[in-house]
Amino acid sequence: MTEMVATRDAYGKALVELGRVNENIVVLDADLSKSTKTYAFGQEFPDRFINVGIAEQNLMGVAAGLSTAGKIVFASTFAIFATGRAFEIVRNSIGYPKLNVKICATHSGITVGEDGASHQAIEDISCMRTIPNMTVIVPSDSVETRAVIHAVSKMDGPVYVRLGRLAVPVINDEKSYKFEMGKGVVLNKGDDATIITTGLMVGEALEAAGELETRGIKARVINMHTIKPIDENLIIEAAKETGAIVTAEEHNIIGGLGSAVAEVIGENHPVPLKRIGIKDTFGESGKPAELMKKYGLTSDGIVKAVISLIDRK
Repeated sequence: MTEMVATRDAYGKALVELGRVNENIVVLDADLSKSTKTYAFGQEFPDRFINVGIAEQNLMGVAAGLSTAGKIVFASTFAIFATGRAFEIVRNSIGYPKLNVKICATHSGITVGEDGASHQAIEDISCMRTIPNMTVIVPSDSVETRAVIHAVSKMDGPVYVRLGRLAVPVINDEKSYKFEMGKGVVLNKGDDATIITTGLMVGEALEAAGELETRGIKARVINMHTIKPIDENLIIEAAKETGAIVTAEEHNIIGGLGSAVAEVIGENHPVPLKRIGIKDTFGESGKPAELMKKYGLTSDGIVKAVISLIDRK
């Protein structure tokens, strides 16, 4: 049976690991530490943990200030608040001066589920990738999340890491996986079409590739964990070698991974493209699996998209 672990759980554990080896690690939260999983860090390192309360703009301002004193700051809250309520502070106080703040936002996407549209951040990637100096990363599972958190703690500059509420399949091998900033990972080889995906949709893409293979179609699957800076060379290579690209993300089709890929191939090697994601609409309250199905974020949807593009090649 496939192991299921939420990326937010892996985040909480990685913070504790970092705290034990680096005294400059400081963690901030906005009264959601049990949900974001920063609570464990606060329990072990109370002198390096600050709960600013329900004040997300202040969360980012305090994080910015601490970073100027040489601290490596991880600031956490729900994605809808980190990117929505605090956008101006993130832009002007963190992005503009290029400060060393790691914004690790949990409860992103439609799979927040029953909390409904008000809490389902489906625009956050779009918001963060438009800020100069900001790196944007969306881990696919717990193994990748741990590697990402360790990696960003060592780099200087602002980072947005998108994490989820839902437990997702562990698809990477903990012993062999290595995270490379800005480098996509080819998970399945194929020359008939390419599926470029990120976050929890990586599992759906791999399932789709398996179904396509039973139909005689070999799809290349790329895990694009870093959306900014994006791996342009890997995208262009895929466009040239497969001639068709499907993108899949748990995000609005406007401004996210699909838009980033379209920009690259549009300027370098145009090919038929289909974007799978939330089709410019708000979500609603419901069970995560049911919402994924309703909004077309399934392996079946990816299969249909690949087949339709092959007919256009």
